[in-house]
Amino acid sequence: MNVLIEVISPEFLLRDAFYTSIVVGLACPVIGVFLVLRRMVFMGVALPQISSTGVALALSLHSFGHIHLEHGAFETHSLAFVGSLVFSILAVTVLAFLERRRVAWNEARVGALYVLSIAASLLLLAKCPTAERGWLNLFKGEIIAISNSDLKITFGAFAGVLFLLWLFRKEIILVSYDRELAMTLRKQVFGWDLLLYLLIGLAISVAVIAVGPLVTFGFLLLPPLAVRPFAGTMRQFVVAASVLGGLTAVVGFVLAYHWDLPVGPTDVALLGAVCVLGNGAHWLRSRAFSSS
Repeated sequence: MNVLIEVISPEFLLRDAFYTSIVVGLACPVIGVFLVLRRMVFMGVALPQISSTGVALALSLHSFGHIHLEHGAFETHSLAFVGSLVFSILAVTVLAFLERRRVAWNEARVGALYVLSIAASLLLLAKCPTAERGWLNLFKGEIIAISNSDLKITFGAFAGVLFLLWLFRKEIILVSYDRELAMTLRKQVFGWDLLLYLLIGLAISVAVIAVGPLVTFGFLLLPPLAVRPFAGTMRQFVVAASVLGGLTAVVGFVLAYHWDLPVGPTDVALLGAVCVLGNGAHWLRSRAFSSS
């Protein structure tokens, strides 16, 4: 309890990292609900890694002589965000076009894309040790160095994404849940798909810069997978996933601070435990009802 009081205190040294973790924990599961709804769980693994490949490219440009990072010119953080955003938007745009042509992204293709993204990142950073260290810290989810400006950018971006998802929730849910019915009703399926993917790409690029691909993936998919068996409606699904993500962000940060552990892996491990326990409880309950 003393650790929790210290962490939530306004004078807490790592308060920006703590608040950013909560923002990501609350918002990413809402985005993840749509990935689960569209049966794109494996793509939720690949997209954060593709985004981090954009970061790797941006950080390594100066080692190839294309960009020189000077004090007061391009800040490394801003350049990394641009790389993350560009790669995320390109990936989700290609995904939207391929889905329109009914090209299935099966597990094998997504797995290959994930592995190739990691290989490309490591090759890009091979000649730049400084950038490689920064990228590896990002990959591990080292979020303690987040500044107040990073918190404001993360909060603003997620607030905009969630507002648009809420504003167009009926259309996006319809094309995600029942594409055939949406086509019958003459909805602009491709347009709504593209909007959803662009919002997902923006959210992932911001989250990757803030907390890294590991934590982004964890909060995108594990809370929705944990609460899905217990959610009776779409509203319950979204709210329960978001609340679970936010609570896990708080508890994970407190435990990591108390035990001197990296915050990102602690959050993901905690989410994994909750997911296993939740789905295990649902399986036991189903078995009990089927045998009675």
